[in-house]
Amino acid sequence: MKQGLLIILSGFSGSGKGTIMKRLLEKYDNYALSVSATTRKPRPGEREGVDYFYKTEDEFKKMIEEDAFLEYACYVEHSYGTPAAYVDEQLESGRDVILEIEIQGALKVKKKRPDTLLVFVTPPSAQELERRLVGRGTESGEVIRSRMKRAQEEAKAIPHYDYLLVNDDLEETTDRLHNLIQSQHMLVSRQEAFVGEFSRELEELEAARK
Repeated sequence: MKQGLLIILSGFSGSGKGTIMKRLLEKYDNYALSVSATTRKPRPGEREGVDYFYKTEDEFKKMIEEDAFLEYACYVEHSYGTPAAYVDEQLESGRDVILEIEIQGALKVKKKRPDTLLVFVTPPSAQELERRLVGRGTESGEVIRSRMKRAQEEAKAIPHYDYLLVNDDLEETTDRLHNLIQSQHMLVSRQEAFVGEFSRELEELEAARK
Protein backbone atom coordinates (compact mmCIF):
# COMPACT_ATOMS: atom_id res chain seq x y z
CA MET A 1 0.00 0.00 0.00
CA LYS A 2 1.36 3.40 -0.95
CA GLN A 3 1.99 5.98 1.76
CA GLY A 4 -0.33 8.97 1.72
CA LEU A 5 0.84 12.56 1.39
CA LEU A 6 0.35 15.44 3.80
CA ILE A 7 -0.87 18.56 2.02
CA ILE A 8 -1.33 21.95 3.65
CA LEU A 9 -3.62 24.55 2.12
CA SER A 10 -3.18 28.15 3.17
CA GLY A 11 -4.47 31.32 1.59
CA PHE A 12 -5.94 34.74 2.02
CA SER A 13 -9.29 35.12 3.73
CA GLY A 14 -11.66 35.12 0.77
CA SER A 15 -9.44 32.96 -1.44
CA GLY A 16 -11.94 30.09 -1.35
CA LYS A 17 -9.60 27.49 0.15
CA GLY A 18 -12.32 26.05 2.40
CA THR A 19 -14.69 25.65 -0.53
CA ILE A 20 -11.96 23.99 -2.60
CA MET A 21 -11.27 21.49 0.20
CA LYS A 22 -14.95 20.65 0.50
CA ARG A 23 -15.27 20.12 -3.25
CA LEU A 24 -12.10 18.01 -3.36
CA LEU A 25 -13.56 15.60 -0.81
CA GLU A 26 -16.86 15.48 -2.72
CA LYS A 27 -15.24 14.64 -6.06
CA TYR A 28 -12.47 12.28 -5.00
CA ASP A 29 -12.43 9.52 -2.41
CA ASN A 30 -8.79 9.18 -1.35
CA TYR A 31 -8.58 12.27 0.84
CA ALA A 32 -8.95 12.79 4.57
CA LEU A 33 -9.22 16.04 6.46
CA SER A 34 -6.89 16.51 9.38
CA VAL A 35 -8.82 16.86 12.64
CA SER A 36 -7.46 19.40 15.12
CA ALA A 37 -7.39 19.21 18.90
CA THR A 38 -8.83 22.14 20.84
CA THR A 39 -9.46 23.20 24.41
CA ARG A 40 -12.73 24.90 23.58
CA LYS A 41 -16.03 23.22 24.39
CA PRO A 42 -18.02 21.45 21.65
CA ARG A 43 -20.70 23.54 19.95
CA PRO A 44 -24.15 22.09 19.27
CA GLY A 45 -23.94 19.43 16.58
CA GLU A 46 -20.17 19.03 16.73
CA ARG A 47 -18.75 15.52 17.20
CA GLU A 48 -15.62 14.25 18.90
CA GLY A 49 -13.08 13.01 16.38
CA VAL A 50 -15.01 14.51 13.45
CA ASP A 51 -15.02 18.25 14.06
CA TYR A 52 -12.31 18.33 16.74
CA PHE A 53 -10.61 16.28 19.41
CA TYR A 54 -11.76 18.08 22.55
CA LYS A 55 -9.10 18.34 25.26
CA THR A 56 -8.85 19.88 28.71
CA GLU A 57 -6.14 22.47 29.31
CA ASP A 58 -4.07 19.86 31.18
CA GLU A 59 -4.48 17.29 28.41
CA PHE A 60 -3.42 19.83 25.81
CA LYS A 61 -0.35 20.86 27.84
CA LYS A 62 0.62 17.21 28.23
CA MET A 63 0.42 16.72 24.46
CA ILE A 64 2.72 19.71 24.00
CA GLU A 65 5.21 18.23 26.48
CA GLU A 66 5.08 14.89 24.64
CA ASP A 67 5.68 16.62 21.29
CA ALA A 68 2.40 15.12 20.08
CA PHE A 69 1.52 18.04 17.77
CA LEU A 70 2.77 18.80 14.28
CA GLU A 71 1.94 22.40 15.13
CA TYR A 72 -0.10 24.23 17.75
CA ALA A 73 -1.11 27.71 18.80
CA CYS A 74 -2.27 28.96 22.18
CA TYR A 75 -4.55 31.98 22.27
CA VAL A 76 -6.04 33.92 25.18
CA GLU A 77 -9.21 31.83 25.33
CA HIS A 78 -8.43 28.52 23.63
CA SER A 79 -5.64 26.43 22.13
CA TYR A 80 -5.59 24.51 18.85
CA GLY A 81 -3.17 21.90 17.52
CA THR A 82 -2.69 19.24 14.85
CA PRO A 83 -2.19 15.79 16.46
CA ALA A 84 0.58 13.90 14.70
CA ALA A 85 -0.85 10.47 15.60
CA TYR A 86 -4.14 11.03 13.74
CA VAL A 87 -2.36 12.38 10.66
CA ASP A 88 0.09 9.46 10.61
CA GLU A 89 -2.73 6.94 10.98
CA GLN A 90 -4.43 8.35 7.88
CA LEU A 91 -1.18 8.54 5.91
CA GLU A 92 -0.26 4.95 6.73
CA SER A 93 -3.68 3.81 5.48
CA GLY A 94 -2.74 5.31 2.10
CA ARG A 95 -4.96 8.39 2.28
CA ASP A 96 -3.75 11.86 1.36
CA VAL A 97 -4.37 14.18 4.29
CA ILE A 98 -5.44 17.80 3.76
CA LEU A 99 -4.72 20.35 6.45
CA GLU A 100 -6.02 23.92 6.26
CA ILE A 101 -3.95 26.19 8.50
CA GLU A 102 -2.40 29.64 8.47
CA ILE A 103 1.13 30.40 7.32
CA GLN A 104 3.03 30.18 10.61
CA GLY A 105 1.56 26.77 11.39
CA ALA A 106 2.24 25.56 7.85
CA LEU A 107 5.92 26.48 8.08
CA LYS A 108 6.20 24.73 11.45
CA VAL A 109 4.83 21.52 9.92
CA LYS A 110 7.15 21.83 6.92
CA LYS A 111 10.10 22.11 9.29
CA LYS A 112 9.05 18.93 11.12
CA ARG A 113 7.95 17.07 8.00
CA PRO A 114 9.98 18.34 5.00
CA ASP A 115 8.03 16.14 2.57
CA THR A 116 4.82 18.04 3.34
CA LEU A 117 3.34 19.71 0.26
CA LEU A 118 2.56 23.39 0.85
CA VAL A 119 -0.05 24.97 -1.45
CA PHE A 120 -1.07 28.62 -1.25
CA VAL A 121 -4.50 29.57 -2.62
CA THR A 122 -5.17 33.00 -4.07
CA PRO A 123 -7.80 34.71 -6.25
CA PRO A 124 -6.56 35.86 -9.68
CA SER A 125 -6.09 39.47 -8.50
CA ALA A 126 -6.16 41.72 -5.45
CA GLN A 127 -9.26 43.41 -6.86
CA GLU A 128 -11.02 40.05 -7.03
CA LEU A 129 -9.99 39.30 -3.44
CA GLU A 130 -11.60 42.54 -2.26
CA ARG A 131 -14.70 41.87 -4.38
CA ARG A 132 -15.16 38.45 -2.79
CA LEU A 133 -14.77 39.84 0.73
CA VAL A 134 -17.32 42.54 0.02
CA GLY A 135 -19.61 40.02 -1.68
CA ARG A 136 -19.89 37.96 1.48
CA GLY A 137 -22.02 40.71 2.94
CA THR A 138 -21.13 39.56 6.45
CA GLU A 139 -18.28 41.90 7.38
CA SER A 140 -17.97 45.61 7.96
CA GLY A 141 -15.82 47.86 5.82
CA GLU A 142 -13.35 48.09 8.68
CA VAL A 143 -13.00 44.31 8.88
CA ILE A 144 -12.54 44.05 5.11
CA ARG A 145 -9.82 46.71 5.19
CA SER A 146 -8.15 44.78 8.00
CA ARG A 147 -8.24 41.55 5.98
CA MET A 148 -6.80 43.29 2.91
CA LYS A 149 -4.02 44.76 5.06
CA ARG A 150 -3.27 41.31 6.46
CA ALA A 151 -3.18 39.92 2.92
CA GLN A 152 -0.27 42.29 2.18
CA GLU A 153 1.74 40.62 4.94
CA GLU A 154 0.65 37.10 4.01
CA ALA A 155 1.72 37.65 0.38
CA LYS A 156 5.32 38.03 1.57
CA ALA A 157 5.28 34.39 2.74
CA ILE A 158 4.14 32.90 -0.58
CA PRO A 159 7.75 32.15 -1.70
CA HIS A 160 8.01 29.67 1.21
CA TYR A 161 5.29 27.51 -0.40
CA ASP A 162 5.79 24.78 -2.99
CA TYR A 163 2.88 25.69 -5.26
CA LEU A 164 0.59 28.62 -5.94
CA LEU A 165 -3.00 27.72 -6.82
CA VAL A 166 -4.98 30.51 -8.50
CA ASN A 167 -8.65 29.99 -7.73
CA ASP A 168 -10.44 31.43 -10.75
CA ASP A 169 -12.99 28.64 -11.27
CA LEU A 170 -13.99 26.21 -8.51
CA GLU A 171 -14.23 23.03 -10.59
CA GLU A 172 -11.06 23.68 -12.58
CA THR A 173 -9.13 24.69 -9.48
CA THR A 174 -10.28 21.59 -7.60
CA ASP A 175 -9.16 19.36 -10.47
CA ARG A 176 -5.81 21.16 -10.72
CA LEU A 177 -5.21 20.59 -7.02
CA HIS A 178 -6.12 16.90 -7.32
CA ASN A 179 -3.82 16.41 -10.32
CA LEU A 180 -1.02 18.27 -8.56
CA ILE A 181 -1.28 16.07 -5.48
CA GLN A 182 -1.46 12.85 -7.46
CA SER A 183 1.57 13.83 -9.55
CA GLN A 184 3.60 13.97 -6.33
CA HIS A 185 3.09 10.24 -5.90
CA MET A 186 5.05 9.70 -9.12
CA LEU A 187 8.18 11.48 -7.94
CA VAL A 188 11.14 9.09 -8.01
CA SER A 189 11.93 10.06 -4.42
CA ARG A 190 8.54 8.63 -3.40
CA GLN A 191 8.96 5.45 -5.46
CA GLU A 192 12.04 3.98 -3.77
CA ALA A 193 10.25 0.73 -2.86
CA PHE A 194 9.07 0.19 -6.45
CA VAL A 195 12.50 1.02 -7.92
CA GLY A 196 14.19 -1.33 -5.44
CA GLU A 197 11.79 -4.19 -6.20
CA PHE A 198 12.09 -3.66 -9.97
CA SER A 199 15.90 -3.71 -9.73
CA ARG A 200 15.77 -6.90 -7.67
CA GLU A 201 13.55 -8.58 -10.29
CA LEU A 202 15.95 -7.60 -13.06
CA GLU A 203 18.84 -9.12 -11.14
CA GLU A 204 16.87 -12.34 -10.57
CA LEU A 205 16.01 -12.63 -14.27
CA GLU A 206 19.64 -12.08 -15.19
CA ALA A 207 20.79 -14.70 -12.68
CA ALA A 208 18.22 -17.20 -14.01
CA ARG A 209 19.71 -16.93 -17.51
CA LYS A 210 23.15 -17.96 -16.36
